[in-house]
Amino acid sequence: MQYQILIFLQNFSSDAILFIANILSFAGEETFLILILLTIYYTVDKRAGFSIFSSLLCAQTMTNAIKSVVRAPRPFMVHESLSADRIETATGYSFPSGHTAGAAAFYPALGRESGKKSIVAVTIILAILIGLSRNILAVHWPVDVLVGLIIGLVFSLAMTRLFDRIWEDRKKRFLFSTIMGSSSALIAIILCTVLSLSLVDEMAYSDLMKILSLSAGAYGGAVLEMKKVNFSTENSLLKKVLSVLIAMAVAAAIMIVREMLPETLYYPGALAGYALLGLWATGLFPLIAVKTSLMKKDASDS
Repeated sequence: MQYQILIFLQNFSSDAILFIANILSFAGEETFLILILLTIYYTVDKRAGFSIFSSLLCAQTMTNAIKSVVRAPRPFMVHESLSADRIETATGYSFPSGHTAGAAAFYPALGRESGKKSIVAVTIILAILIGLSRNILAVHWPVDVLVGLIIGLVFSLAMTRLFDRIWEDRKKRFLFSTIMGSSSALIAIILCTVLSLSLVDEMAYSDLMKILSLSAGAYGGAVLEMKKVNFSTENSLLKKVLSVLIAMAVAAAIMIVREMLPETLYYPGALAGYALLGLWATGLFPLIAVKTSLMKKDASDS
C-alpha cells in the first residue's frame, strides 16, 4: 500500500512539483531552522527562542531514538523502481521522518507565538507539506511522515506551554537546562565511544549522537547565558543583523572545520562540533556580543 502511494506520487509529479518538493524539504532542514531560531533568539524574544528550540531538540531526539530501535530501510533502498531525490539529506533509517518531526515541532510552535489560530493552522499545513515532499522525493514512507508529524505536533502544540512555564521561573529554567545538557552530553559521549569502536550500527546511532551533542551544547549555553550574560533583544536594526550574520558565519566555520577532520576522528569530531555549535549559538556568542557591546545586558532577567 505504501509503495503504491509513492508510485502514484512519482507518476503524478512533474519537474515543477519536484522543484517545489525540494524547496519544502529544505525548509525542514537544520541549517534553515537554525537560522530562523537564531534570529528569534537574538533579535525578537529569548523566551520564544528557548521554547521553540526545546520543542525542536526534544522532537528530534525522540525521532532519532525511535529510528535507532526500529531501523526501517528507506523506500529507495527497498524498491529500485523509485526515483529518489535529495538523498544526501536521507541519513539514518527511515521511521519516523526527522524532517517532518522537526518541521512540525518548529513551525507550529513559531505560529503559536502569534496567538492566532489561523496562523497555527497555516504552519501545521506547512509541516504536512514538508512531510509530503519527503514522500514525493521517495526518501520516506507515508507512515514515517505521519508518525513524524504526530511527534512534532505533540511538542509544538502541547509541550511548548511547559517550556514557557519553565522559562518564566529562573530556578526551573536553570535546573531543566542543566539536566537536559548534562544528560545529553553523557549519552552522546557513550554513543561516540561505542560508534568509534564500531560496537553498534552506525546508521542507527550516528544521527542520535549528533542531536544529543547539539542539545548538550545548546542547554549548556543556556546555563552560561543565564549565569554570565543575560542579554537583551532590544537593539538597533544594524546590530541585530550583525549579530545573526556573525553568529551564523562562525557556526558555518565550526561545521566546515569538523568536516575537514580525518576519518579516524569522525565521531569525536562530530561530538565536539555539534556540542560547540550549540554552545556557541546560545551562550558563547551572546557572551562575546555583550562584552563587545554588540548586545546589551537585560537587567530585568537576573
